[in-house]
Amino acid sequence: MGLFNKLKNIFNNKKEEEKTSEEVKKYDEGLEKTRTEFVSKLNMLGIKYTKVNEEYFEELENVLIMADIGVKTVMDFIERLRKRVKQENITDTKYLNEVIVDELFIIYVNNESITDKINMASDGPTVILMVGVNGVGKTTTIAKLAHKYKSEGKRVMMIAGDTFRAGAVEQLKIWADRTDSLFYGRENTDPAGVIFDGLVKAKEENVDIVLIDTAGRLHNKVNLMKELEKINKVIGNQIPNAPHETLLVIDATTGQNGIMQAASFKEITNITGIVLTKLDGTAKGGIVLAIKEAVNIPVKFVGLGEKMTDLIPFDIENYIYGLFKDML
Repeated sequence: MGLFNKLKNIFNNKKEEEKTSEEVKKYDEGLEKTRTEFVSKLNMLGIKYTKVNEEYFEELENVLIMADIGVKTVMDFIERLRKRVKQENITDTKYLNEVIVDELFIIYVNNESITDKINMASDGPTVILMVGVNGVGKTTTIAKLAHKYKSEGKRVMMIAGDTFRAGAVEQLKIWADRTDSLFYGRENTDPAGVIFDGLVKAKEENVDIVLIDTAGRLHNKVNLMKELEKINKVIGNQIPNAPHETLLVIDATTGQNGIMQAASFKEITNITGIVLTKLDGTAKGGIVLAIKEAVNIPVKFVGLGEKMTDLIPFDIENYIYGLFKDML
């Protein structure tokens, strides 16, 4: 039960941290919708059933699926839970709630050292390629990342690689101005050419972080794949080992549709991390676990509000605490 005790320690520490840490507070507030919906249902199960039986497992399955943890993940999870119940001879549903939190934590961590940290270049600019379908908040995510890195004292540049969508270049230029970032973009021209020229300028200007926007036309996978292949080649030729990160932006409120997007983009290009926007706007916060299970790509940032400072690095301990703090 080593991990279990570790989890209890984490919760105790987070309770203390919440008084002073802005980040823990954000997870607490941002996951309130999911927590209210999800945890209250788990607690109700504990009241309805005083003993763990087949009906309990069936209802638990439904609760987990409703939290958008994903059907396959839920099935595997229930299987693991049944094993633990048998091995440890668990009959008390209140105690089982604690085991549920424990097992959900294991799902994400899974003895792997998948890192939520951004891979920074040791020399020259760090290039972060942003991908995702239109309408998920990709442009505002780029702006929030720019704001984050600017506030850390870095020189930031945005490159507009979404060159054919009406207004996309202009929209990014507005965000660059607002965040006091450098900008490079041209409309209605080959994205790879624009990115090439932008990177030349980034090196001349001694930029620390380059954020590159791309088109989000997933309905034509073949074209998008070719475009991203070309973009990756151009970036790699200009800056060795770049892009250092390819971040996929997903809107958490789209639930299972977001997981399908992640699977599709994973087929097209090498995704190194996920940015989950609008996590505070959904009661289906379990999507974080579902994405990890479905595509095995770490979530690197989560959006927990509208403000520029509300895009924060993903932290599994803060997430699990924000989800289950009323339970343990």
